[in-house]
Amino acid sequence: MLEKYKKIRKKKILILIILLIMIILLSIISLFVGSSNMKLNEGIKALFYQGSPMNNRIIHKIRMPRVIACILCGGGLALAGLIMQTTLNNSMASPSTLGVSNAAVFGANLSMIAFAGGFISSGNNLNNYFMLANPFQTSVMAFIFSFISIIIILGLCKIKSFNPNTVVLAGIALGSIFTAGTAILQYFATDVGLSASVVWSFGDLSRATPTTNIIMAVVLFIGIIFFYISSYKLNAILSGENQALSMGVNVRLLRLLSLLIASLITAACVSFLGIIGFVGIICPHIMKRIIGHDHRYLIPASVLSGGVLLLFSDIISKIIGRGSALPVGAITSMIGAPFFLYIIFSRWSDTNA
Repeated sequence: MLEKYKKIRKKKILILIILLIMIILLSIISLFVGSSNMKLNEGIKALFYQGSPMNNRIIHKIRMPRVIACILCGGGLALAGLIMQTTLNNSMASPSTLGVSNAAVFGANLSMIAFAGGFISSGNNLNNYFMLANPFQTSVMAFIFSFISIIIILGLCKIKSFNPNTVVLAGIALGSIFTAGTAILQYFATDVGLSASVVWSFGDLSRATPTTNIIMAVVLFIGIIFFYISSYKLNAILSGENQALSMGVNVRLLRLLSLLIASLITAACVSFLGIIGFVGIICPHIMKRIIGHDHRYLIPASVLSGGVLLLFSDIISKIIGRGSALPVGAITSMIGAPFFLYIIFSRWSDTNA
């Protein structure tokens, strides 16, 4: 029995190592794939600050932050999806379940349309739009409204009763309200403001900067530490709420804190990079089938697989774009939507497993 356990443990560790190697390889490939026609040897020199000033700038100011953002955002969304699926006991749960993404889009639209390119500050003046538009302000506004949506949902659940169905239904309802608000804002937008808001909603890794990466890294690190420390409690929840309670787990408190931190991770990623769909549902499901449901291994596996998926999608977006990378959110949706349907109509769904 002990030998069998050691064998399974070695297999899980090997999978984690393979995922880490894949991230390293895909990161290297992503660094040297782009529209600048930079040769491999020139890219390697630039990586060590031995290339031309332009190549050095491309590698370290544009491509490096983009690669890091892939790893952080992909890992964050995958981790958030895993935790939501576990705490809500819903295999279809994802970072968009609580309406966090809808709230972020509304906040970004409010910043770009109302305060920069629309009817409040610029008076529908095109020149004023370019003077007032502030990408960081847009991200902050998106994060604020994402956080507000989290507080509202958790508050409503606290008043009613904190159970998974209430959380999901409250998230759907609040998400619809924010979507309606976004539509109203876009109705009053100028052509430029409307275009900016639509472009923002695409998942775009080119917005990544060292500052945004640091913020995402801090939030993700806090989340990983908290969830890994709570991995035994999360495993207990899989056995059922009553079973977890009998093991001394405060299920309601753990669910509250887990959803709050998972939503904050989602908010940080979405507010800086836009909507990147399906990462939070694809990666946890694949890792559950490969590595099992033990959160001690499932948490790092989901984080690593999220980074792998987003790096792969980013490379594909650069290749297809031929000179300008396509929004990576479109690529993840193209990959994720068929997989999502496969989950629904096959035994991969936990409810049918």
